[in-house]
Amino acid sequence: MDSRYESSENLRNKCAACYRQFNKMEHLVEHMRISYHSNHEPVCGICQKHCRSFESLREHLIGPLPKAECERVFKERGCDLCLTIFSSRYAVQLHREKCQFSRGNNGLIYRMANLGIQDELRIDNTRAKTVSLACKMVGGGTDGSLDLCARVCLTDEYEKIIFQTYVKPHLQVTNYRYETTGIRPEYLRDAMPLRQVQRKIQDYLCNGEPIWQIRNRGGKARILIGHGLDHDLKCLEMEYPEILIRDTAKYPPLMKTSKLSNSLKYLTKAYLGYDIQTGIQEPYDDCVATMRLYIRMRAQAHKVEDYPLASDPQNRNNFASRRQSELERMSPQKMLEISRSDYFCWCLDKK
Repeated sequence: MDSRYESSENLRNKCAACYRQFNKMEHLVEHMRISYHSNHEPVCGICQKHCRSFESLREHLIGPLPKAECERVFKERGCDLCLTIFSSRYAVQLHREKCQFSRGNNGLIYRMANLGIQDELRIDNTRAKTVSLACKMVGGGTDGSLDLCARVCLTDEYEKIIFQTYVKPHLQVTNYRYETTGIRPEYLRDAMPLRQVQRKIQDYLCNGEPIWQIRNRGGKARILIGHGLDHDLKCLEMEYPEILIRDTAKYPPLMKTSKLSNSLKYLTKAYLGYDIQTGIQEPYDDCVATMRLYIRMRAQAHKVEDYPLASDPQNRNNFASRRQSELERMSPQKMLEISRSDYFCWCLDKK
């Protein structure tokens, strides 16, 4: 076979997103059918390769087995936090001052957060559309391993505390976990009962909208940010619509290449540039970190389609089996254009 024909055929069978090479076009079609490549994936600013997560992109740029040319350029003019490539080293230095946060940025707000309780939470006391929630748990049960919510904090987009209180659990506390929570028995003696805390938070989040009527993102109900919210909501004995939850533990671009969750401690260090959860842990710190991560992810500049999700009815037939022969005649680039994401990208919250 002519080598030029073989090279052309190989290029035709190469994924336009992740650059994976296939022997046959039908294999590339099957790959596109299950990979859900889209404009919303992290992309290398040098070679334009699509990666499933920022961790995958980090490995592509830094290692352990980076692409040589991309590694070279990234070392010269790449930001190791947001993984963006800039035109010069000077541009990176200017950007880095804005990109790196610090725990100390909170100043007086952070110190005030440690002084006590702010347990007056009314639907009309803030216009916040997006709020972050974090809890700290003490132990219950005979061995102290049962998580019981003993402290909760809610903050807004500007890192202002909306609600903060100690919580009196239903069950007896057998381990206060003082080394990490800083909670003593006397703090919970006259604390707000769990049921009251749950009702206040849920009423605030729903913002006057009945929870069973929340069906879309355009209503009055607020977007809830957090890390491991399934666990926090379970300990608060609360439910909230999945459509309004933004969980940094479950967001695909922030997960490990193994598709497991990263810890909030790791995400904060890797993507914001500072340490949290050292010594006694403040729920306020967790609220601020998750909100900063959310805002950074929301700010991603992606081309937005009218119907951006693979689950949208308009995209249901894009890679239908009955279109196999038609798909095999498409170029890899054309297939990428009709491919859609299998997760809700947070940049869509800007719409």
